[in-house]
Amino acid sequence: MKIRFPNWSMALVVSGLALASLALPGRAVAETLMSAGWAEQACAAWNNEPILTGKLLESGWVTNDTGRGYKVIQLYRTDCGADSRVEMQIAAKEQKAMCIYGGVVQTPELDSGADYVMHATTTRWQEMGKGEYGPMRAMLFRRLKFSGPKFEAMKNMGPFKQFLLLTGSVSGDMSSCPG
Repeated sequence: MKIRFPNWSMALVVSGLALASLALPGRAVAETLMSAGWAEQACAAWNNEPILTGKLLESGWVTNDTGRGYKVIQLYRTDCGADSRVEMQIAAKEQKAMCIYGGVVQTPELDSGADYVMHATTTRWQEMGKGEYGPMRAMLFRRLKFSGPKFEAMKNMGPFKQFLLLTGSVSGDMSSCPG
């Protein structure tokens, strides 16, 4: 099929746009916020954050894993529903609290003494990710719904704050729900 352009200037514009798109191979479209792809990127970002990898090992947080070898954090956007959960698995590895998996839920049965579920509206995740407020205020005003070992979380407020900032540092498209 031949494409005919009404004039040469239109052909040059279309050709230029096509070439420009080929010239940007490293530029990827942002994953949907809290999708499996986003969780994979968040896992990689976790491993590059010294407060998360260091402080959560020092405090013993990462070793409260019910003997399974990793802790689970499940996240979702409240306005997208609980069925849109994603999972991150954190384990003691290389003398750090490392994220070893980020993606679709692999742990359907959570242990409330070790594992976490966190959800908030898309707007609230965005606010927390920008650092507009930390975990204490988010939980106090019920902007972040949270289940899991609360005393353990309270002892780790610094890393918890860093985790909330991580949700803002991993770019995510908020225009639709994960699906």
